[in-house]
Amino acid sequence: MKNDAIRIRMRKTKTILILAVFIIASLAHLYAADTQCIWTGVEKIVAVGDLHGDYKAFTKILKGTGLIDGKLHWTGGKTHLVQIGDVLDRGDYAREILDLMMKLEKEAEEAGGKVHMLLGNHEEVNITGLIFNRREEEFTTRQFVSFLPDGYREKQVKKFRKKIGNNPTNKTGLASSLDSDLMPFWENMLKESRTDRKHPARIEYIKNFNKIYGKWLLKRNVVIKINDIILVHGGISEKFSKWELKKINNRLRIELEDLRRAAMYLSRPRIPEYQRQIVYEPNGPYWYRDFYTWDEEDFKENVDRILKNLEAEYMVIAHTQRVIETKEDMQLFQGRIWVIDTGISELYRKHMKGRLSALIIDKGKFDVWGLNNEK
Repeated sequence: MKNDAIRIRMRKTKTILILAVFIIASLAHLYAADTQCIWTGVEKIVAVGDLHGDYKAFTKILKGTGLIDGKLHWTGGKTHLVQIGDVLDRGDYAREILDLMMKLEKEAEEAGGKVHMLLGNHEEVNITGLIFNRREEEFTTRQFVSFLPDGYREKQVKKFRKKIGNNPTNKTGLASSLDSDLMPFWENMLKESRTDRKHPARIEYIKNFNKIYGKWLLKRNVVIKINDIILVHGGISEKFSKWELKKINNRLRIELEDLRRAAMYLSRPRIPEYQRQIVYEPNGPYWYRDFYTWDEEDFKENVDRILKNLEAEYMVIAHTQRVIETKEDMQLFQGRIWVIDTGISELYRKHMKGRLSALIIDKGKFDVWGLNNEK
């Protein structure tokens, strides 16, 4: 009897493993055409850190670094612009930033340049719907409203105005849903959506975000290499430095796509939790923070080893804000690690000494835009 029970358990375990492999393989075909993640011979790079919904700050940086004109068209020529993740949350205008990135991506390509939008942890929580479980200050009401489908949003506004006997505004599009008298209505809807996984507005947000923006984001990378420089939101730990960049990017896409589908259709993820290798991994590329906490003298060899594994000389990261006054404040480990989350968004500029900035790498020389500009 005991041997029979052991054999049954072994068969079940084998079946689960075979099923997991099949599921991963079925999702992998979505990304069979590998997205490029390594570039060489690039003369100029402009890297921008966490934006957290501050569209105005982003356009100011792009104009200040010569990448766009007054009409928001690409003027950067063959420059590679790298936005290093965390466009979303804590601010109001993430949708406008993503729309601009999509437009500039096409224009830069035509000019021989490139726009890279890397995935950060805040992109992940919107793709998976976990943003509804985060702290209230993480998810602004305006961001919530902006990613609702137009038809659903307009229908809710019409019902609300009819109920209170208020005449409709003469505004159109998203603006018509953001009148001050409507904000308490949306705030209450967001509050209800946080606690009810099946709330219609929560479902509509997740589906609409993923239909347009999540789908686009999943074709982007979490880590890239340009010349001899690694660019990634959180950092590459020693464990993942032994992986090919292509493997890191493709594996993350597979896991996020599985969670995206589960969030959109209120179903269980098809990849078992124990089979996930990157998503939610503390040492994964958009959660990693050890470079900020390590003693530079004690861990210099670790950094050298990581960069050697990656066949790189430098790494550019964000994810954790640093107060900067000088170019040296953005460097760790004798300038081999560059930190570019300088608190660009209005929230950080108001309360945490943040400032606008961009890292410019021109013909191998590192410089910083923003140290002498408006905070």
